[in-house]
Amino acid sequence: MDFRYLPMTENDKKDMLKAIGVDSSDELFSDIPKDILLKEPLKLKKPVSEAELKRELTQMANKNYNLTEYTSFLGAGVYDHFIPSVVDHVISRSEFYTAYTPYQPEISQGGLQAIFEFQTMISELTGLPIANSSMYDGGTSLAEAVTLSAGQTRRKKVLVSKTVHPESREVIETYARGQHIDVIEIDYKDGVTDLEQLEAHLDETIAGVVIQYPNFFGQIEPMAKINKLIKNDKKTMFIVSSNPLALGFLTPPAEFGADIVVGDTQVFGIPTQFGGPHCGYFATTKKLMRKVPGRLVGQTVDEEGKRGFVLTLQAREQHIRRDKATSNICSNQALNALASAVAMSSIGKHGIKKMTLLNMKKARYAKQKIQDLGVDIAFSGPFFNEFVIKLPKSVSEVNDYLLEKGIIGGYDLQTVYPELKNHMLVAVTEVRTKEEIDTFVKELGVVLNG
Repeated sequence: MDFRYLPMTENDKKDMLKAIGVDSSDELFSDIPKDILLKEPLKLKKPVSEAELKRELTQMANKNYNLTEYTSFLGAGVYDHFIPSVVDHVISRSEFYTAYTPYQPEISQGGLQAIFEFQTMISELTGLPIANSSMYDGGTSLAEAVTLSAGQTRRKKVLVSKTVHPESREVIETYARGQHIDVIEIDYKDGVTDLEQLEAHLDETIAGVVIQYPNFFGQIEPMAKINKLIKNDKKTMFIVSSNPLALGFLTPPAEFGADIVVGDTQVFGIPTQFGGPHCGYFATTKKLMRKVPGRLVGQTVDEEGKRGFVLTLQAREQHIRRDKATSNICSNQALNALASAVAMSSIGKHGIKKMTLLNMKKARYAKQKIQDLGVDIAFSGPFFNEFVIKLPKSVSEVNDYLLEKGIIGGYDLQTVYPELKNHMLVAVTEVRTKEEIDTFVKELGVVLNG
């Protein structure tokens, strides 16, 4: 049989046991106390052949709804974007996809350079001078920013807008619990952070303020006003979670005074793939570069004057004294960071701006068409490529109908915002065609008026 792996035969097992001087597997594990051993077999299916197993898994996979057969208007943190074909070609090279971590620079120059390029592009998009070599995802990046702000300011309160992604807020809560940080959530008004409530909570005990830009509802927060409120106290840090694609057109957060900008680069070269894995980014000021979690890749020269790359300023407990560490982030998403770097390089800075504009134009076309149906738009402010609509029926009922028509509808906001009953978050990206948008609007009209 043609195996894609090396199976271990019974003879192989006997040879290995003989080599270490034991007669059986039971003898090998005889030191394990009998009272903790499993007394009955695991409740598993009987083993089958590779061909049978592959057939069963294929049948299970075919039950999934995929974006090649269905048109998606679902965003809420994971988006269907154009991915240049070169991305898969590059990340499929064995020297990239088999490499775990670039500890030895002398044999990891390609991987280190790829990460360095990723850092550089994130720095250009955010407007901040320092970016690390990637985090697990946007949520953990944001939580690391919160703990950094608490450590840097020696304060234990953080204000988080309720317009920040609900899952990211849950990750913040989890991290904060272990660090004994008090997280205070700020309400929203007309889809953006309530500035009056924010101002009322700001005092000399606040370590940082967390804002999403564009926010979870797709709305553009009043960043300049927020920064002015925050910077009344020079120690309080302005933390921004940002969709990096949107920064191809929107003013970079650094120009609004952001101290830390984080986010997820899924929008560049990473498929939706059931919600993960993703790639977080973390950018900040030079003042904070020695507190950045994870790794930084630096550019230098070797003894012959040739350009080279090395890991530098590592601030996790594996590299420095544990009590001095600012993070326990262990692995990095180097392969996904590479995918994002290749996508950004392939699309180019002018292409990213064009891509951003397409998102904005198509979302506005869809919004106008939906308004023409008589459907209410929930919030009145400027937005990027997502907007909230208020339906006369439940979102789940509408989405069930749309799915029958080959359309994946928007996100049901009631699941995380109980006050937003019958509200749907609709995402329109550059890959949606006019025909797809028109069909979505037509079927939406049918189900709402049926």
